[in-house]
Amino acid sequence: MKRHILKMLRETSTTPSDMSQLNVQLGQMFSEAFDTFCNKHNVDPASVDLIGSHGQTIWLLSMPKDGETRSAFCLGEGTIMSALTGVTTVTDFRQAEQSVGRQGAPLVALIDGLLLRNPTKTRLCQNIGGIANLCYIPPDSKGGVDAMVDWDCGPGNMFIDAAMRYFTNGELEYDKDGEWGRQGVVHQKIVDDFLNSNPYINTHPPKTTGREVFGDNECQEIIDACLAASLSKYDTVATITRITAENIIRQYRTYLPSYGIDPDSIDEIFMCGGGARNPNIIAYMKEQLPNTRICKLDETGVPADAKEAVSFAQQALEAVLGRAALVPVNSDSLTPNTISGKISPGLKWRELMKRCVKFGDQWEVPFEILSPG
Repeated sequence: MKRHILKMLRETSTTPSDMSQLNVQLGQMFSEAFDTFCNKHNVDPASVDLIGSHGQTIWLLSMPKDGETRSAFCLGEGTIMSALTGVTTVTDFRQAEQSVGRQGAPLVALIDGLLLRNPTKTRLCQNIGGIANLCYIPPDSKGGVDAMVDWDCGPGNMFIDAAMRYFTNGELEYDKDGEWGRQGVVHQKIVDDFLNSNPYINTHPPKTTGREVFGDNECQEIIDACLAASLSKYDTVATITRITAENIIRQYRTYLPSYGIDPDSIDEIFMCGGGARNPNIIAYMKEQLPNTRICKLDETGVPADAKEAVSFAQQALEAVLGRAALVPVNSDSLTPNTISGKISPGLKWRELMKRCVKFGDQWEVPFEILSPG
């Protein structure tokens, strides 16, 4: 399934028929994953009230050019999932965010804020998935979750994974434990040339990106530059890894000060995503920020690899409650969004709605009492 999707994205010549079928196939696959999870962990499927499914992003047009329409296209049909699992399913979070004038990503400030808010410490959550993104959470004394800032930094593991597939003919899909990168020597000029010339990297937030900007074709250009400079496969992976690591620090130093934030004042950075397991990236970040404690998100009690799953479960809950999630202060629009996803009712839909209304009656009344006037 992954190879098929990557081929589709690389060639951008997919037919409507392929897209339609893939939408259903992914819904079926996610439903099978639900069944597998329940069997593995002895969870009664009937005890599950709600599924939040991000789906597979096919295209994220978050920063449209003239003549284009902001849009998000994620596949993994929610009605298929609710039918096969019997569980109410919420999907299309990105399009829901775009509907109120935001870019549709990053979408994890809510969970980052809930996990990392602190009375006195300045914290930042750095995710390095295919794309790297950050969320800055000031201490409660300086605004806390109501003053969060976030944006997509640029390439995360996407380029590294593409290089590994290139050099191994698809046998290896990522640089496990940074082994290849550790054996190579960074070609700094190639790093500098890319970081200095890439339009997205040098655009001020708010900004969002994805595979349509940093995909395999774009990585191939870097690989070609490395090969032209007679770099080995290990040197190439080391150079591409440094692009990811150096750009993250570059984003901190270039753009955080515009929000009144000194990067060197960050007390703790919590890492998540596959890149959090790449020691070459972590070592570079520690070297550049010696006074900042860099650790894994696991310290919060949520495993780093599960953060996004937990995040979309939380957002699915907010969707059925009709409760607007937190919005970072640097978003295009600060409009509250109570329609934070598309809902496909399951077998216990009416029971779920009764519980949501009962819960809503509890938290809405005190809010009204405490409101001015």
